[in-house]
Amino acid sequence: MALRPEDLPSDPAALAEMVLAFEGENDDLRAEIATLKSLIFGARSERAAIVCAEQIAFDLERTAGSQLPANDDKPDAPRPERRKAKRNIGALPAHLPRVERVIEPASTLCPCCTGQMHRIGEESSEALDRVPAWLRVLRTIRPKYACRSCEGPIVQAPAPARLVEGGMATTALIAHIAAAKYAWQSTLYRQTQILAGQGVVVDRQTLARWMGSAAWLVRGLYDLQLKTMHGFERLFCDETPMPVLDPGRGRTRICQFWAHATDDRAWKGPAPPAVAYVFAGGRGKKEIVAQLAGFEGVLQVDGYAAYASLAGDAMMSGQIQLAYCLVHARRNFVRVHKTTNSPFAAEVIERIAAVYAIEERIRGLDAGERRATRQAETKPLMEALRARLIAVKDGISRRSTLIKAIDYMLERWQGLTTFLDDGRLEPDTNTVERSIRPIAIGKKNSLFSGDEGGGETWAILASLLNTAKLNGLDPEAYLVDVLDRMVRGVSEVLCKSVSVRGLRGQRTDPMGSVR
Repeated sequence: MALRPEDLPSDPAALAEMVLAFEGENDDLRAEIATLKSLIFGARSERAAIVCAEQIAFDLERTAGSQLPANDDKPDAPRPERRKAKRNIGALPAHLPRVERVIEPASTLCPCCTGQMHRIGEESSEALDRVPAWLRVLRTIRPKYACRSCEGPIVQAPAPARLVEGGMATTALIAHIAAAKYAWQSTLYRQTQILAGQGVVVDRQTLARWMGSAAWLVRGLYDLQLKTMHGFERLFCDETPMPVLDPGRGRTRICQFWAHATDDRAWKGPAPPAVAYVFAGGRGKKEIVAQLAGFEGVLQVDGYAAYASLAGDAMMSGQIQLAYCLVHARRNFVRVHKTTNSPFAAEVIERIAAVYAIEERIRGLDAGERRATRQAETKPLMEALRARLIAVKDGISRRSTLIKAIDYMLERWQGLTTFLDDGRLEPDTNTVERSIRPIAIGKKNSLFSGDEGGGETWAILASLLNTAKLNGLDPEAYLVDVLDRMVRGVSEVLCKSVSVRGLRGQRTDPMGSVR
């Protein structure tokens, strides 16, 4: 409702307070409008070059507040070294097979005297080539043998074990489809079209059943991986929504994928790079409590309230310590700067950039060296940042977006600075943020999961495949090997069981097949 002159207070102090309140509300609305516009039209990158073009935030040769010298001030100043790009140009992998083709001239007769020319040398070059994938039918023949002199038993080799008994697909094909979907985010619908292009018509539900069979078989390995990860003292955690079909209501309902990650490579620690996804019906406290029942140590997370509730629970007292993410705190100031062009937000971004310049320098050192450097260099920077946040906070309207960013950081200050006292910790949750990205891309492509069983299948197979990727393995080859080993193991157990029953009265042949 619009204000009229008679509605305004006559007291100047009350009028000034009303004006400030309206100004804060207007700033908040302007920020929301600018945020929506940036989501629709603007760049989503949080790089300093885009957020604040006048600063060079992550340069290792400068700290916050420093400026580049003019060209005539220090003509001989060394430039910061650039990281070499990791490419195979000029040095193709040695493990790839080489196929040679020799291209001879149209004629080896001398154009002058028509005599036969002799080969005096050659020039060679290499280029990366690809043989298109092709489907084949693997026909298995098992001959039967019998003795003509007596009526002895018929001998036949046992049928090789298969993941889907009586099905049309080998383990290799099922592993290929799983890797395409859960490692490279190609939907089952697209894969049915690819197969149809090669003359094999398979419906999507059949592929989904194959995925369910594979997930059921490797469920034990998935549980072992999750248990092993929870045995380390440091764990990253994050969550993302996953729509799931709800046939009774004719729409989707929102479930959750939780991502648990470990990676101690930054300080040469014991925990290898790994990620395990957990499918759950919600993102409340009870879900995360159930997942972390056996974990004790430092849990590095964002500012979601369920984590704080978990750490403050009486049952979890002293069992879990929270470490918060400095990137999430920085992200709030990035939004403020993009929407309001706040000088103070730019200052905070620059101060945090100085912290990350130090982190870049100490990455790869042992935990003791990292802690010593942080105590000597990073801690004073963080203390100065906290003092600036407190000093600026009092003069800002409570309705402004900047005060929300400041409050977020000050309220979680202890968790944001935990990494200063422990060289094993990271200042952020980028480890799990990178690991949860395949889930985000996959759900964008698939739109939803068919049901809760599909969500469980997704979590199990994506965990194994993406962990293989983190360790530099070919996820498809890894899954083929795992499934083959497990199928053979199950087959051996069943054969032993059949042999025992055979000794109790059934006739069996020497190869273990039952007559």
